[in-house]
Amino acid sequence: MEIYTDVLLVTANVGSLFDNVGEIEGDWLREFSTVHKYKPRFIALHFQEVGGKDYTSNMDHAENFFRTIETSPGMADFDRACVYIDNVFKSDSFTALGSMYYIHKSLKNIQQYDFNVKEFKAVSGCNKYVGSLEGVTTVEKEKFPKNFWPDFKWSRKGYMRTRWIIHNQPLDLVNIHLFHDASNLIACDSSPSVYSTNRKTALKYVISRISDSSYSPVPFFLFGDFNFRLDTLSLVQNLSTSADLQTVKMVKNKDSSNEVEKIIFKEKDNDHKVLLHIETKLFAYLHQAVFRENNGKELLKYDKEIYEFHEIITEEDIQFPPSYPYSEDNTKPTQYMNTRCPAWCDRILMSHGVKDIIHRPENGERNVVYNTLGSNVCMGDHKPVFLRFTLKTIAH
Repeated sequence: MEIYTDVLLVTANVGSLFDNVGEIEGDWLREFSTVHKYKPRFIALHFQEVGGKDYTSNMDHAENFFRTIETSPGMADFDRACVYIDNVFKSDSFTALGSMYYIHKSLKNIQQYDFNVKEFKAVSGCNKYVGSLEGVTTVEKEKFPKNFWPDFKWSRKGYMRTRWIIHNQPLDLVNIHLFHDASNLIACDSSPSVYSTNRKTALKYVISRISDSSYSPVPFFLFGDFNFRLDTLSLVQNLSTSADLQTVKMVKNKDSSNEVEKIIFKEKDNDHKVLLHIETKLFAYLHQAVFRENNGKELLKYDKEIYEFHEIITEEDIQFPPSYPYSEDNTKPTQYMNTRCPAWCDRILMSHGVKDIIHRPENGERNVVYNTLGSNVCMGDHKPVFLRFTLKTIAH
């Protein structure tokens, strides 16, 4: 007999919520509450950049934010929870990741894995772990080794894994945050960029860690802020085909080589307007609407970073605009900031084995939803991304 369980997975980089305390949070929480229309029986929330950039000051506020989620009316019928917040910023293993899992009172057959004793145990009550998470045996957490990006600042990037059984079906749920593009100029130097290569190294590492023989591999969902970027060099070449190029160089001293400080493309007609202006932290394109038109479909061909992993992981079709970098001005919820080239950074990926346990009705009814939250509301610089599906399991 087949058993069906409605599941909701959400990933959200919440850094700007804490960097703009109070300004965005109310709308963010109201928009998040709309997910309950899907009537999930199991909710997994993966957060990145908990506490924001100024995490030394904001961690107390982060706890209040999570408490607000837990005590919201929509959560009233979720009688069990497992919460993991990595908030010890003085620790060398600090990742600023937060993973929260909520179980509806109607979902009886669910267990969680203990990585120490290597066995599943029933979940009861609210299990909340806030700290470095070292010694917590139901979660596996790791910050990426420093040598993964020796030329760049070592930052709070890593992954966090939990393992579950829902009606006899084991699943790994992995929260992940990969390295960002530090400079737009460097990002369009080569294809793939050095940043893309670093992310590939880190993602390979995570997949190998969750697939090794330490614990029998099981189907997995990998969701978080991958910081995947469009192939910037190829995209820039395409956007500027009818423009004149101008580079501005700076000289650090008489012995140094010239470094490019900015790249400017001007239209050949139309009064020679600046079409595209690129600096280290500036990516200003005159026709920004192209990133939103038809949900950015024309740009998906530049979204190449997942290609190398197609034999291991897959994804539902993307039918939403790039999830980053949105304006943090709550009067401009659909506008991108001119800081980075828009990209689908926030993703929910899965092993191929998961495809077999997602229920897809033969009548064509659309019961799998992969989308952003708050398309017309300011949610910070990242729009949260969610996947709603029905898990299909066999009763033993």
